[in-house]
Amino acid sequence: MQLIDIGVNLTHDSFAQNHEAVLARAYEAGVCQLLLTGTSLAGSEKALELCRQADEHGNRLFSTAGVHPHDASSWTSATAAQLRALLKEDTVRAVGECGLDFNRDFSPRPQQEKALEEQLALAVDLQMPVFLHERDANQRLLEMLRDYRDRLPAAVVHCFTGEKRALFSYLDLDLHIGITGWICDERRGTHLHPLMKEIPVGRLMLESDAPYLLPRTLRPKPKNGRNEPAYLPEVLNEVAKHRQETPEHLAAHTTACARAFFNLPTL
Repeated sequence: MQLIDIGVNLTHDSFAQNHEAVLARAYEAGVCQLLLTGTSLAGSEKALELCRQADEHGNRLFSTAGVHPHDASSWTSATAAQLRALLKEDTVRAVGECGLDFNRDFSPRPQQEKALEEQLALAVDLQMPVFLHERDANQRLLEMLRDYRDRLPAAVVHCFTGEKRALFSYLDLDLHIGITGWICDERRGTHLHPLMKEIPVGRLMLESDAPYLLPRTLRPKPKNGRNEPAYLPEVLNEVAKHRQETPEHLAAHTTACARAFFNLPTL
């Protein structure tokens, strides 16, 4: 089986000393390609550089470039120009992580909306897919996306954790859905179980969001409590169970979906 991890924060400090070992374990587990998430201008540059350094053949590691809503208060016209330059790099395959977070509100909501709007405009101009973040902002995100959706090639709601109404609203806009280890959390993820069957083939992708969201079903658990791309098969198995599909079938169609979405080479 081949898996693609569409969202891993490999530039996180917890991975700083062992990128090589983390990637080796991912490849050994069947995770053949990874998208390194950019959440700020500096972080996006770092993700791009890590792809160049750690991917000997240039066909396993790719990245996104964007400004997360938590960092939206740093957005300026200069940010937009620098981000545009980053997005033209061949290894960068999507705009984001960008979106709205009305749960923590680390940046004022008007600034979140401005940063998102300008990143959506960049995606339209460059004809690139969008890697979206949304927390407690479903309705406002929909309102903003509707103005751009017909001109965007594709967009994925990464780490979807919402309810049925939110899922259907995103599917109605022809968005993709990313599922993480949240679905393996018996405390807060069980509402996702019946929703898995509602996501059409060709709209579903899998992600670790490492080092966050260690699957709570994983046995044995790592002593450091850190999630890794190598644990993505745990998410695969949980999603397959609730879709009543074999892991092999789910791996095949989610991998094909991710490869098409991010325009990745076949290995």
